Amino acid sequence: MEIIQQYLPYLQLITAMLLGSLLGIERTFAGKHAGMRTYGLVSMGSCLLIISSVLVNNNFIGLTNFDPMRLAAGIITGIGFIGAGLIILRENKLEGLTTAAGLWVACGIGIAVGFKLFALAFFATFLTLFTFTGLWAIENKFKQKFARNKEDFN
Repeated sequence: MEIIQQYLPYLQLITAMLLGSLLGIERTFAGKHAGMRTYGLVSMGSCLLIISSVLVNNNFIGLTNFDPMRLAAGIITGIGFIGAGLIILRENKLEGLTTAAGLWVACGIGIAVGFKLFALAFFATFLTLFTFTGLWAIENKFKQKFARNKEDFN
């Protein structure tokens, strides 16, 4: 049991990277620039920062006023800046919103793994993949049915 505890942070990092990369695979298939590496790094980086903050907090309990949740809030803010850089307006069409939202979720998945909330992270990954694929298909059917003209569909 002690050996598992010793290697758990490394397993958490691997898990976060793999879950993020799963999201990135779908984005790669969708032809987006942010793919496996980007999503994997965002998720793993978020996890790394949370693991580090939890370990620091455990070592300094009672000595300092350190709250790992503050770091989580900072991570989410930082990912917001990355996401904002992905969103562009091109010819009256907004692009990059889904990719930016996906990176934000990948960050959340990494944070969940960092706090050892594995079931939540796996379920969030499943829901995100469903959103990227299943809801995309449903959305396109709505667009085809209700678009005023064919230019609106593109």
